[in-house]
This record gives sequence, C-alpha cells and structure tokens, in this order.
Amino acid sequence: MTDVPPPAAQLDLTRLRVLAAVARTGSVTAAARELHYAQPSVSHHLARLETEAGIPLLQRAGRGVRLTEAGELLADRAEEIIARVEGAQRELDALAGLRAGRARLAAFPSALATIVPDAVTRLRDRHPGLGVGLVEAEPPEAVGALRAGEVDVALVFEHTDVDGGRAVDDLSRFETTAVLDDAVYLVTSADAPPHPGDAMTILRSHATDTWIAGCERCRADLLARCSTAGFAPRLAFETDDYVAVQALVAAGAGVSLLPGLALRAHRNPDVAVLALPGATRRVLALTVGAPTPPARALVELLVASGGA
Repeated sequence: MTDVPPPAAQLDLTRLRVLAAVARTGSVTAAARELHYAQPSVSHHLARLETEAGIPLLQRAGRGVRLTEAGELLADRAEEIIARVEGAQRELDALAGLRAGRARLAAFPSALATIVPDAVTRLRDRHPGLGVGLVEAEPPEAVGALRAGEVDVALVFEHTDVDGGRAVDDLSRFETTAVLDDAVYLVTSADAPPHPGDAMTILRSHATDTWIAGCERCRADLLARCSTAGFAPRLAFETDDYVAVQALVAAGAGVSLLPGLALRAHRNPDVAVLALPGATRRVLALTVGAPTPPARALVELLVASGGA
C-alpha cells in the first residue's frame, strides 16, 4: 500500500501580511506598530506561519530577528499575493458597482443631444443593471451640482484658445478628463457662404455684419475672437437655442459662431458653415476624487463617444 503524503498546510493571508511587514520595516516591533497589532500577536502569527511553511523563516540576530533565505523568499511572494488579492477585491467591488450602481451626469444641451445618448446606450449595453440619471446644465451649474454631490460627473466646456476666452471656474479640486476638442464654426446663410482663409481673415470679412450670440459663455467667446480680429461685433440677437440661431441665420438675420456639437445635433439645410482654423472649445468630464465604478465607466464611454 502506497503512503499518501499529508496535504500541505495552507498559508494564512493575515500571517503573510505580518511577514511582509516584518520584511518591510525590519523588526517585529516596527511591524506591530505599522499593523496596529500588539507585539505578542505579531510573534504568534510568525510562529504559526513557520509551522504552516514547515521551515524556519526568522532567526535571532542580536536583540532582533532577520529573515532566513526561506523567509525572504516567502516575504517577496507575500507582497505579490497580497497585491493580487487586493486587486481582485477591487475588481469585484467594481463589478458589483457596475451591476447595481448608478451614474448621475450633468451636461450642457449640445452634448446631451449628441455624445451623451451614445455613451448612455453603450453603458447600458455593457452593464444592463446600471442606472443613469441626466441633468441639463451649463458648465457653472454643472460644476456646482458636482461640488454639492448632486451628480457624479459634470460634462463642461471652456474656451481657452483665445485671449479673453472663458475657462470653467477653478477645477483644481476635480479629476479632469479630456473628452474632445470641439471645433468652432462660422455659420452664414447658404446664399452667402463664407470664404476660406485663416481665422482672422474669415472673421474680418464679416466685421460689418449683424451677429447672433449664443449662451453667456459662447457670447464671451464670440466677443473675444472678434476682438482678436480687430473689431467689435454688432449683436442683434442672443439665444442659447442653437436651432433658433440657425433659423435666424438662414432667414438672413445675421451670422454666428457655433460649436461642432451644436451642428452635429441639428443642421439647418439653409445655412453654410466653415470651421475657423485652430478655433476650438475643450469639452471636459469632471469627477470628485476617485470616481465610483459607474462614474468611471461613464467617463470612459463619453471619451469614446466624443471621438466617434
């Protein structure tokens, strides 16, 4: 009859943490302090770990201890094992959050009409149990909602490529993810299409025209770009409704600047558009600290939709 060897003892994760702490700190006392354990408890865990391993892991060195060759080997492996276990736990937590979590998003109108629906559709396809809440808000209101904890993600834009352009309020406390650079277009009546050139030349060719301004931040961008081109635009109408802006332009009431997302959301067939070379607005996704798994997934898909 063949003898069957006894099963090997399984190494306890807590005791591996203790050994790794001793290796990292250099002493039992320091390891106990780092782990917030009593020193006898650390010594007990080490003794039990040696029994489980079946080989000495520590040896006396003066008034302290040092790791044997086996102890050093196991301490190295312990760090790897602990990191893998913690990583697996984070992945499980993330998976649980994506199965039953919720992501709340505040976004400006042209984004809500374009990249947001695509991102939400992709999110629900990948994570059917995930809830999504949407709020329409211009950048200052979206930042305020994020700061107050009313939403998990704020989708905002800022004009920073021209002197006098409007940046979003201080974003230093937020995690910021670039979603896309949204081109800025000159919009004219289809009967009077704009002529190509550099941005300054294009704008100057309409210096005497009547202009239609958009939302407060878009109006500031329009004024800044025209000022850079050397003139102050004559504003006849102001509306943050990009459908109305195009209808007024098509009717010959003036010319305007609109971002690409607004034109992607709605394009009046009776207007002509021309991208201003080098003119963009930055679209950003903001979160507070480390985002929740649903918020992180939503931000990733907003970036993917922005590049589509």
